[in-house]
Amino acid sequence: MDDFYKNLIISFLTFSIGLIISLVSPKILKKILRKITSATQSKTDDYIASLLIDTIKPLGFILSFIVGWKVLLIGGIVDKTLIGISKFICLIYIVRFINRVLLKIIQRWSSKIDDQSISEMIRSLSPMVGASVWSIGVIFYLQNMGVQMAAIWALLSAGGIGAGLALKEPVQEFFEYITILLDKPFQSGQFIHIDGIWAKVERVGVRSTRLRSINGEAIVMSNSRLTNGVISNYAEMNQRRLVHKLGVVYETTYEQTKKIPELIKDIIDKTENAIFDRCHFIKFADSSLDFELVYYIPTGDYIQAMSAQQEINLEIMKKFQNENISFAYPTQTIYMNKQ
Repeated sequence: MDDFYKNLIISFLTFSIGLIISLVSPKILKKILRKITSATQSKTDDYIASLLIDTIKPLGFILSFIVGWKVLLIGGIVDKTLIGISKFICLIYIVRFINRVLLKIIQRWSSKIDDQSISEMIRSLSPMVGASVWSIGVIFYLQNMGVQMAAIWALLSAGGIGAGLALKEPVQEFFEYITILLDKPFQSGQFIHIDGIWAKVERVGVRSTRLRSINGEAIVMSNSRLTNGVISNYAEMNQRRLVHKLGVVYETTYEQTKKIPELIKDIIDKTENAIFDRCHFIKFADSSLDFELVYYIPTGDYIQAMSAQQEINLEIMKKFQNENISFAYPTQTIYMNKQ
């Protein structure tokens, strides 16, 4: 009994000294770290120093309790339970500290990158980094508590195979997401066409991409379908090349036919957002004299391009009416011989 009371006094003194150190050391460390961090312009080291100071105090309390409790030499299930809980609480504080430091570094790293897609990719790694740190921490805790790791590794291996099969598609979609961010076939806000769908990209997600069609409905498409399909990105189009065929009736005179390319060129030259390329009489069709018109719309804006095309078409109709030139349409002329 005398040994017990002796150990109890030593345990109390040990715990008290630990508490005092835990309360004093953060203040001393704060002054030291403040001098170090004040020499730099970065705010990251200030954040890490603040986290370290906030973590030391509770860790000191827990470690003081563990050391003081072990002095009592109680043993048994009670000893193992309290020590196990204390170590687990220590693990939580340490893992939280490491996670917050790593996340801060990732955020700072991504903010320095000018390329928004790569910056988003780096930030998307934050959950994976956090999960990895927690996994390593739990394994270290179990090993420290004397758990037979051979059985744990066997269980993790079997679970890993099952999880790998179950998560095959999500993992594939994640890597397709990385491909989109790095290769940049399109970005948020751009207008694309894929598999007959005309839509604007609203958001590129880890598993799927959200599109907004020209009809207004939201379309959610998997990243793998986007990367495996043929995408037309109209946002990166500096100009549009438009090719049209015009047919006039065979009754059109030689003078009128010869005049048509000049009439069309004059119309396009006077149209805003349109550049004339060529207009030629290309062939004698079954029921028409065919002309091929080529011009450029120097804009990637779809609405402006369609407005310019409409204006050109209306002016062609007006000019042809003034010149008594008729558009052709499919007809057949049947000649009948009287016997």
